[in-house]
Amino acid sequence: MKRFFIIISLLIFCGITVFAKPQGDRAGNDNGKVTVVTTVFPPYDFIREIAGANVNLSMLLPPGAESHSFEPTPQDIIKIQRSDIFIYVGGESDAWADRILSSIKTGKTKIISLMDCVDVVEEELVEGMQEEEEEEHDHDHEEAELDEHVWTSPRNAKLIVEKISAALCEADPANAPGYRTNTAAYLEKLDVLDAAFRDVVSRGTQKPLVFGDRFPFRYFADAYGLSYFAAFRGCSTETEASAATVAFLINKVRDEKIPVVFHIELSNEKIADTICEATGAKKLLFHAAHNVTKRDFDRGITYLEIMTGNAETLKEALH
Repeated sequence: MKRFFIIISLLIFCGITVFAKPQGDRAGNDNGKVTVVTTVFPPYDFIREIAGANVNLSMLLPPGAESHSFEPTPQDIIKIQRSDIFIYVGGESDAWADRILSSIKTGKTKIISLMDCVDVVEEELVEGMQEEEEEEHDHDHEEAELDEHVWTSPRNAKLIVEKISAALCEADPANAPGYRTNTAAYLEKLDVLDAAFRDVVSRGTQKPLVFGDRFPFRYFADAYGLSYFAAFRGCSTETEASAATVAFLINKVRDEKIPVVFHIELSNEKIADTICEATGAKKLLFHAAHNVTKRDFDRGITYLEIMTGNAETLKEALH
């Protein structure tokens, strides 16, 4: 169904581009600024930190929307084609972007895949975790799925920021000195964030983290040597956990006296609620920054603000 929708969107897009009045090579270049389009929130916020008001910036994923089921509109496709820089994740949930990029002219667009900026790792199935329905019946033919949430580690965020900054400097040489200055300042802030997480972990217990939800934090856990249990993998399409999975997580919280059960942003929180009701654990948000609510987006929430909040909740879970 999703592929069908994208094909229809491409056909509509072709009609729009044939009959629309010419407006120049780019959608927003009538004001002389570089046009940047991102699919998700983290690179959108990184661009804000580096370039400020010097670029025409837009994010395709609407605030509050579920990124794994996003379907682009014909207008989104036009934005991508007319952009100077297009930044997307590059994983399975962004497969629509690869199909679009192979179907339109992007010769003048710098394309950045976040997963090409870092060393990627596979999602893992940890003890007690709910398997995808098809995995239960097809283990022999299962292909490894790479974890898409590369920005959840501040160290990876630095690599992504450096790649984005280089692209901005190349696309907009006149403002390059300012971009480099802003990038250096932002990288220092990411170092401070990384140090804060290392300090929290070093002062905490060795208790595993428990997520009554998906777990889009493989890079974060690896960066700080954290173990975890969760209901689903990071890119799982499942929403209902089996009784066995919920019982496993409840027993894990009870047996190891784990004080906090996490949920992620934009979740229905039902699994976390069930675990907390059964164990007395406290429910807290651990934000993956994949997307934000419209309210937070409108007030200008940042990646650094989100991750600093995570450091505080992690402290509560490990102390």
